[in-house]
Amino acid sequence: MATASVAFKSREDHRKQIELEEARKAGLAPAELDEDGKEINPHIPQYMSSAPWYLNSEKPSLKHQRNWKSDPNYTKSWYDRGAKIFQAEKYRKGACQNCGAMTHTAKACMDRPRKIGAKYTNKNIAPDEKIESFELDYDGKRDRWNGYDPSTYHRVVDLYEAKEDARKKYLKEQQIKKLEEKNNNQEGDDAATSDGDEEDDDELRVDEAKVDESRQMDFAKVEKRVRTTGGGSTGTVRNLRIREDTAKYLLNLDINSAHYDPKTRSMREDPLPDADPNDKFYLGDNQYRNSGQALEFKQMNIHSWEAFDKGQDMHMQAAPSQAELLYKNFKVAKDKLKTQTKDTIMEKYGNASTEDEIPMELLLGQSERQVEYDRAGRIIKGQEVILPKSKYEEDVLANNHTSVWGSWWKDHQWGYRCCQQTIRNSYCTGSAGIEAAEASLDLMKANIARKEACEGSPKKVEEKRMAAWGTDVPEDLELNEEALANALKKEDERKREEKDERKRKYNVKYTNDVTPEEMEAYRMKRVHHEDPMKDFL
Repeated sequence: MATASVAFKSREDHRKQIELEEARKAGLAPAELDEDGKEINPHIPQYMSSAPWYLNSEKPSLKHQRNWKSDPNYTKSWYDRGAKIFQAEKYRKGACQNCGAMTHTAKACMDRPRKIGAKYTNKNIAPDEKIESFELDYDGKRDRWNGYDPSTYHRVVDLYEAKEDARKKYLKEQQIKKLEEKNNNQEGDDAATSDGDEEDDDELRVDEAKVDESRQMDFAKVEKRVRTTGGGSTGTVRNLRIREDTAKYLLNLDINSAHYDPKTRSMREDPLPDADPNDKFYLGDNQYRNSGQALEFKQMNIHSWEAFDKGQDMHMQAAPSQAELLYKNFKVAKDKLKTQTKDTIMEKYGNASTEDEIPMELLLGQSERQVEYDRAGRIIKGQEVILPKSKYEEDVLANNHTSVWGSWWKDHQWGYRCCQQTIRNSYCTGSAGIEAAEASLDLMKANIARKEACEGSPKKVEEKRMAAWGTDVPEDLELNEEALANALKKEDERKREEKDERKRKYNVKYTNDVTPEEMEAYRMKRVHHEDPMKDFL
């Protein structure tokens, strides 16, 4: 630890100082005292104001920890509001001509302007105010509550209590008035008055709820700074979120449900897709994107992209007003073209819906025509209703058939019901044809069963497998020796042509048909470079 440097006049003084310190350490000389009359510990440097924290914690331990800039005379006192120092009885020269106080002039007087000032009447002389001046530091100038008197807050409390008492008193008077009206009514009107009282009670509850809402209305305000040097003028932005609503990410707690992005606070899919749409108040952000003005804005963007691709100078972000105007003109032109096309088609082909009115008999399916029938169902009086027929022939029987084609269905085939034939325009054979068909079917089944019993299980047919291109050589492969020798010669010639291109002919013909002998020759002549055992083959 360093010691304080002290300037001495001579070496003798320095030597005497050292001897004095050694004597004090040995206890032979009196100890040095500080300003407060306490002993100075020689082991503590002289630049300390007092002992360190582990010896004495009553005062600051180090001198550099003191606030040297603090003014000891500075106080946090404030103006004495409404204090008076002197009450004069006569007007004094230089005083206010309006009220007679010496502490201000007539121009700065805060009293009501008198018809005749105190200078001329010498009456009602105002006392002199107490004038004070303070030199505030940095914090004092920026203290919002400097000079605030907490005792004045009881006025705010009294104001709210008075409002609450007035509200309760009003509600109680209204209830008493309703009870008096109920007692004055007749006994026969009890049912009607009970309904009216319930409605009045509901109105009172609604009024009380309105009062509570008005008291809590300011809690939803959010103060923001807009457009100032530091961020703007202070504006009020109302928070429209209702705190009673359930957050969208709490509607479905399943981890496999709709994804919620916490950064953008968006949930595009519906969190409850299986719930009743009438009971849901949130259907996902995609529901808002595909409805209302969002859909119109989306169509406008698509129109601007398509117009830009077709060569029109149009951009939604660079010139939104121009893009919106062009989109409106486009919609007007499209509607006009659609109407013009519709009119042209109507002029050419006509409009059957506007030419003749449909009779009421066809619209309502009824008429005033009267028809009488007997007990057997025959018409006695009137005309029978004629059923409309189609342009196609119906109930036409050909080739001696007694039923139409399509009246019989069997084994995924249509046919005639009378003879059960599935061949169209065939001659009808009647019941005899049905019996013959059944007999032939039984005979065919019996022959098949007899043949299976005689032959037993069929033998397996062995097939010789041939070696093909890109496959392994089967074990039962049979090769022609002459064809294999020719294939080996051709393979040697091909190898020589690959080594010397001068022997290659001009007209070379290749075929894609590869015989098993040629494939075997290729395998025999092929060098397996990647085979580690090629030297042992």
